Amino acid sequence: MTIAYSYGTSLYVNITNRCPNRCGFCVRTQADGFYADNLWLEREPTREEILDDILAKDPLAYEAVVFCGYGEPTERLDDMLFVCRELKARFPSLPIRLNTNGQADLIAGRNTAPDFAGLLDVISISLNAATPDGYQAVCRSRYGTEAFSALLTFAKRVKEIAPSVVFSVVRGTIPDTELADCQAIADACGVPLRIREYIQIKR
Repeated sequence: MTIAYSYGTSLYVNITNRCPNRCGFCVRTQADGFYADNLWLEREPTREEILDDILAKDPLAYEAVVFCGYGEPTERLDDMLFVCRELKARFPSLPIRLNTNGQADLIAGRNTAPDFAGLLDVISISLNAATPDGYQAVCRSRYGTEAFSALLTFAKRVKEIAPSVVFSVVRGTIPDTELADCQAIADACGVPLRIREYIQIKR
């Protein structure tokens, strides 16, 4: 079972298979593994198992620890925050990043932004569309079109909490003509936009 795995210069952390989205471009729809041999978890590891696996990989050898796997990390918000607190207590200078779909508030049923204070250095939020209907067509959230406005609200809230917040869009999943609209939304939220390239796994 793969929990912590290296990719590039970062140590990625895989804590759940659960996700409110069913994005058509997600690598998990193409293969069992890409960044690691198999990222599907046979069960959800305990918070202690997550921490122990990260510590066993020598996190200070990496530029950052990144919560990002085949599921949405905020589906296990309390456990993720526990691990972050333990890591920050041991390694105060260790950068921690969260890659998220921005639906934490919907998942938890409350404003989650204050929970991240002092624990996350970077929060990367997948924007992926310029309208609620466009987002639902691409990402197919279980929350419907509400997901898009929720992720924008989440971004505005966490940018007051975390040192760095960024939006991302995957090129090729929406028309290039909509990228300017995504940039305008990002600008209105006061959040930088990063355009990522679509990952197509060659079989």
